[in-house]
Amino acid sequence: MANSTSHPPPQQLAARLDELETQTRAYLADSVSADDAVELDQTRQGRLSRMDAMQAQAMSKAARNRANQALQRIAGTRKRLGSPDFGLCTDCDEPIAPARLLHDPTTLRCLDCAAARE
Repeated sequence: MANSTSHPPPQQLAARLDELETQTRAYLADSVSADDAVELDQTRQGRLSRMDAMQAQAMSKAARNRANQALQRIAGTRKRLGSPDFGLCTDCDEPIAPARLLHDPTTLRCLDCAAARE
């Protein structure tokens, strides 16, 4: 498990959360047109092109769903940031490595427990 009991200062984690939220919101803003309905007029595009467009649309919707879930995790992390349990693995109660927390403050598991779940 993690070998350090301290985690990055809350202001550093909050700044990282701000950065992640900004990136996620920018992605959502940029990808809004990818959800537009696929045109069914075969005289303007072939069946295979339309199928490709529908597949791209489905992948875009899935990515937007993941981005929205990331925003929910960020909001949840902001609420937990001052908690005494913040930075402890939800599976083993050991501290999460500071570098792991700084990379992704929304993480809930130490590296060992995350690897064991995969």
